[in-house]
Amino acid sequence: MTNENTAVTKRAGYLCALSDLEATGAYGVEREGAAFGTIVVRFDAGARAYVNRCPHIGTPLELFAHNFLDETRQQLVCVTHGARFNVDDGVCTSGPCIADKLRALEIDVQGGEVFLAPAQLKE
Repeated sequence: MTNENTAVTKRAGYLCALSDLEATGAYGVEREGAAFGTIVVRFDAGARAYVNRCPHIGTPLELFAHNFLDETRQQLVCVTHGARFNVDDGVCTSGPCIADKLRALEIDVQGGEVFLAPAQLKE
């Protein structure tokens, strides 16, 4: 007898596992129906999430998959014009959009996995 339901179904809003952040410190996720992807970035013992859209001209931050952070892993970098954003609050500290910020997304971290908070699923 075979089990036809061998695939594990992830809870709605699943973004990634915390372990996905180990290689580069950040992880890009495309969400079905969303106009822009999501960046999940390691912060302290947990994570933060932002919409993957530079406030300067609206382009995604990365050129290569999951390559968002500078060499110190303290700032997200937009490859289009070099804008730099704090990992902890998304505020731009240099570049053409200084003092503007990335749009933060509320997340839940449970059992080593990162999910969009239920309120974010409606957007």
